[in-house]
Amino acid sequence: MEKTHILFVCLGNICRSPMAEGLFIHLIEQGHNASQFVVDSAGTAGFHIGSKPDSRMVETAKSHEVSLPSLARQFVQADFANFDFIIAMDESNVENIERLRPQTNTRAQVLKMRDFDEMDKGGDVPDPYYGGLNGFENVYQILLNCNNRFIDYLEKTK
Repeated sequence: MEKTHILFVCLGNICRSPMAEGLFIHLIEQGHNASQFVVDSAGTAGFHIGSKPDSRMVETAKSHEVSLPSLARQFVQADFANFDFIIAMDESNVENIERLRPQTNTRAQVLKMRDFDEMDKGGDVPDPYYGGLNGFENVYQILLNCNNRFIDYLEKTK
């Protein structure tokens, strides 16, 4: 069976997209065939290349027994050929991603994370970077809900 390649994308790749990646991995390891997936995250800006996720996001993840394994990297045009799904955290990220879309070799489907959120369908995942700890927990809860629904979507479309 061919693997499904998924890339989660936010601005700096230190808060939202590493949490989305870590949560997705955590969830598929809890009763799904994790070996069917290749999962990564990236940022549309290169501010934090090579950095670990924000310490506040790491602490939030740990409090829910989720690990965040990635180091920040920048989204590149080749990601369109390497991933089946590119999941953006907000509309600004979608716009930045689409600016890089090549004319050919674009197997990736670009979606927003909250396309899978019944409460705020199509909305943005808020960036918690400049806020307090409650913002990080809020993002965790949004991403938990959306990832569960995204996994359901993937299972239905296989």
